[in-house]
Amino acid sequence: MAIEDEIIHWWKDEKGENHRNALRVETDDPTEQNGFPRDGQVTVRLMNTVGNQAIKLNPDEALRVSTILLSAAKELINKKRVIWRRRDEE
Repeated sequence: MAIEDEIIHWWKDEKGENHRNALRVETDDPTEQNGFPRDGQVTVRLMNTVGNQAIKLNPDEALRVSTILLSAAKELINKKRVIWRRRDEE
């Protein structure tokens, strides 16, 4: 399993104590079983100071998630641009 990337986010709770969350993307290469090729896997792991959870995705599922994230991020950036334009026009 290879770690492709990890995004770390630090935050403070209502008591002012620091906490760490991390989103890690891991991959497993495709293999051959009984003479047939098998998909590799993309694992998305969410870790915090208490524990971690993971979901394993096949390549098609990983592409769906990445497309959704890309679309949502672009939409948010475009909405922010509209807000800046309105602000600049005032």
